[in-house]
Amino acid sequence: MRDIVLLAIVIPALILALRRPWIGVILWTWLSIMNPHRYTWGIAYSAPLAAAAAGCTLIGLLMTKDRASPVKGAPVNWLLAFMAWMTLSWLFGLNIEGDYEQWKKVMKVDFMLLVALALLHSKQHILALVSVCAASLALLGAKGGVFTLATGGGGRVYGPPGSFISDNNEFALALVMTIPLLRFLQLQIQKPLAKRLLLVTMVLCAVSALGSQSRGAMLAISAMAVMMWWRGKGNKFQVGVLVAIVAITLLAFMPDEWSNRMSTIKTYEEDGSAMGRINAWWAAWNMAQHYPFGVGFKPATGELFARFAPEPTNVKAAHSIYFQVLGNHGFAGLALFLGIWISSWRMAGWLRSQKGVLPVNQWTVDLGAMCQVSLIGYLIGGAFLSLAYFDLPYNIMAIVVLTRAWVAKQSWQTEPMEIPRWMSMMGFAVNNKAT
Repeated sequence: MRDIVLLAIVIPALILALRRPWIGVILWTWLSIMNPHRYTWGIAYSAPLAAAAAGCTLIGLLMTKDRASPVKGAPVNWLLAFMAWMTLSWLFGLNIEGDYEQWKKVMKVDFMLLVALALLHSKQHILALVSVCAASLALLGAKGGVFTLATGGGGRVYGPPGSFISDNNEFALALVMTIPLLRFLQLQIQKPLAKRLLLVTMVLCAVSALGSQSRGAMLAISAMAVMMWWRGKGNKFQVGVLVAIVAITLLAFMPDEWSNRMSTIKTYEEDGSAMGRINAWWAAWNMAQHYPFGVGFKPATGELFARFAPEPTNVKAAHSIYFQVLGNHGFAGLALFLGIWISSWRMAGWLRSQKGVLPVNQWTVDLGAMCQVSLIGYLIGGAFLSLAYFDLPYNIMAIVVLTRAWVAKQSWQTEPMEIPRWMSMMGFAVNNKAT
């Protein structure tokens, strides 16, 4: 049954993508982030659905005139440079053949991001991209939150099998990054029932993230909550008290196993997992000093740790986006990687700074603010997880770039006042005309 439902969604979307390739971008994003085919048991499980979405989108890209250059700002320039450097790192790495599959996987994600930047331009496109990014993980997060409550916090929630976020820790961070996107959608939707539904979904995503027992996700959600509270509207004291009550209730609900694991943040030197990560970080640092291009996509090998790690026999992945990139691609690669996020943060900040310029642009202000909150979650939580190539943060970068271009072109002057049916059904109230 799941296979039939999934194919009933994907096949019509593939056909539409040939004439409207932006729909193919949205389909690819959904399949890439959520991996819905991994929750089926029949023909759809191993069917090349993502490849089909990419193929139809590229055909549509060649046929349509409604496309533009994907290079729309500094974050894209940094991304292109990072892609080129990753290719050099792979070619000059220690295991060209063994690293090929990972290089190909990363390049697919980044290439389709460039396709998205070439095809998406309107407010409808941007809101569709935000919606599919948020919904892809929110559905899984809501289910995981219910599971966490049902098991008294004793069961861990895992992400889509075979994806970047299949592990419970990575999945938890992805949910943390999703919450600000849901908050943005809540700010744009006018229907009270839809607003309440999104609020419940945000809470369930937070419950699921906490129930993962991920220390990195705990730090990320704490930083994100403080930032959202600080930038929130209304009485900060009342909101702060409410958030504190909810947080205390959720933490009290968690079992002793959860509390014991979180307490190791203070006593990391006594925790074998934490010390293994630090050992891997030193190994990555030492590798980068000896290999300017990095060692490639697989630095966690016994041979390399024997040469570069303080504890040669404790071979583990870096579990940090920063040390992951450092070991894989060297200091130059890390600089390019950081350039993507620094420039994305600054661009999102520019969107947020436009508050009060035009009422019609309030949605772009909200989006810039929430994208910054989401990036904070990624950059803090990612310090303890290996998610350097995960789709979602790069999609957030694309959302910021597309929105900045929309504002720069004053697109509200030319886009139609009418909104698409799907936006009206979701409860969006959109008026593109300045008054």
